[in-house]
Order: sequence, then C-alpha cells, then structure tokens
Amino acid sequence: MKMNPLGRTGMMVSEICLGTMTWGQQNTEAEAHAQMDYALTQGVTFFDAAEMYPTPTRAETQGRTEEIIGSWFRRSGRRQDVVLATKMGGDGVEWIRGGQGFTRASVMEAVDGSLKRLGVEHIDLYQLHWPNRGSYHFRKHWAFDASAQDKRGAVEDMRETLEGLGDAVRAGKIRAVGLSNESAWGTMTFLRLAGEHGLPRMASIQNEYNLICRLFDTDLAEVAHHEDVGLLAFSPLAAGILTGKYQGDVTPEGSRRSLTPNLGGRWCPEAEAATAAYLEVAARHGLDPAQMAIGFCLTRPFMTSTIIGATTMDQLRTAIGSKDVTLSDAVLEDIATARRAHPLPI
Repeated sequence: MKMNPLGRTGMMVSEICLGTMTWGQQNTEAEAHAQMDYALTQGVTFFDAAEMYPTPTRAETQGRTEEIIGSWFRRSGRRQDVVLATKMGGDGVEWIRGGQGFTRASVMEAVDGSLKRLGVEHIDLYQLHWPNRGSYHFRKHWAFDASAQDKRGAVEDMRETLEGLGDAVRAGKIRAVGLSNESAWGTMTFLRLAGEHGLPRMASIQNEYNLICRLFDTDLAEVAHHEDVGLLAFSPLAAGILTGKYQGDVTPEGSRRSLTPNLGGRWCPEAEAATAAYLEVAARHGLDPAQMAIGFCLTRPFMTSTIIGATTMDQLRTAIGSKDVTLSDAVLEDIATARRAHPLPI
C-alpha cells in the first residue's frame, strides 16, 4: 500500500482510506469490525468517520458509527495502528448541538463528544464537515451565489473556529485539522488566518471527487499543489453509480439508492449516460469498472487518500484491490475522451 504525507503534519496515511458512514445503518457492528480487520491486513491504516454518521443521518442513530469504531479499538487493541479521522458537523443539523455550527466553544464540545464515543485519548485528523457560511457541494453549485455571504462575518467566524481547534490541539485532544466540502477561497482564508495568528494549519480537504464529479480539478487542485493541502476524495464511485449497478434505472435491494432514491442528487439521466461511457472504457480494457474508477482517483497528483465505502466484504475486497490496478495511457486517454463528451453530468 502506498503511503502519502498528510499535508505538512509529518503523518503518513495510506492512499486508500476506509470510510465508515454505513456502519450502524446498512452495516451491523460485527460487519464493521470485519471490515476494519480486513482493511488492516491490506495495509489500509487510515479510517474516516464523522459525528453525524451513519447516513442517512437520523437523530436516533447519530454518533453510532464512532461508537462502533470505539468498540473495535477496545476489542482489537489496535488504536496505535490507525490514523483516525473524524468530522464535526457545521450549521443546521438540529439534533447535533441544537443545530449550532462552529464556534470556539462548540468545537471543544464536539471534540469531547467524539472522543467519548470513540473511546480514545486523541483524534489524529479533525475536520470541519461543511462551512458555516454554506457550500456549493452536493449539487448546490448549479445555483451557487456567494454574493449573499457576509464578507467580514465569514472571516471572523473562521478565525473563531480556528481558535477553538487551537484549544483542542493544545489540550492534546487532536493532532491535526482539515476541511471538508470547502472552496478554494475558504481553504486559502483558513491558511492565511492560521499563519497570521499562530493557529492550526489545515492539512487536507475532503471533497467529493470521481469520474462524474471533478470540480476539484482546477482552482482547488492548484491550492493543493502549492499549499500541501491534499484531497481526501469521498464518493469515488459516485455512491455506487460508477459500478453500473443502477444502469437501466434499477434499484438493487439493500443498495444506497434503496435508502436515498436520487443518491444525493447524483442520479439523473446525464449521470447514467456518462456512466455508460465509462463502463464502455472499462469493458474495452478488461477492467472492473469500480476498480477503474477508484484507480483513476489514485492517479491524480493532488490525491492524499481516496475514501472507499462498502456494505459487503466482496465490495470491500474489490475497492481495496484498486491499489494493485495500473491504468495505462490508453485507458487514461479514453477516460479523457469520455469526459469531454460528458463534461459535467452532476
């Protein structure tokens, strides 16, 4: 397993990260434990969670994923073998701290909650799940308008959030900090504030990235290169779309689509047409489509780690097996051709 630096933290993380958001909803505790056991045998030493998981998020299950990871740490005794990441939810989820977003005080409250559920003394990478000011991610880019944002208030809010993260770092509760569902402006502003005020520097950014969602390829890719804030890509299979299992508008029993019919706005005729083109590329070159999709993410120069998720062990084995797949120049050229024909499906 290839290891990559996590920003400028000095930590190294596996190029494949084990995602956990189905644990406690689509996956039982025993199944989650089996996934973590297997992942470590394959060199996956980077696990990512969030205080709001599992998804679809509900008040009744919120935090269950972190509890399952905590029970595995107690059973296995392997906390020291894992780089552990989790995330704090931003503004708007009523049953998480009353819907309160990031403040200096709420950061410590959220960190303490995650530490208790995980049963650990520190979190290696603590991420802001989405910005208080709003985000263009999850299909919001189609109508995104930043002009409504409070210019001064947004920056003051970000500084206060960093101060809260700094409190947690000084207390030894977190080692490093990162972003999620952020923009280029947001990332650069956090970096500037950290430098000006001696506050924690963002090490990574966790945004969606896959063959049919490539918003990261321009401005954010440039930020990642110059500032060493690499991408942790979530949904490399576009919630399973790129496996081809939903083609023909079918919904397999027990699939993500059976719980979320439009897959977070991803499922649409344009996505199905683009997927057909990528499935054709995979078939032409004798590749498993899931491994081609994940393998493509691993080729990107700005990629720190690609976050996989699975509800079955077969899916997990296939996803992790992507690390052994090499995409030829001919495959990459065919992917580029398919992208030009389907430039922005979702």
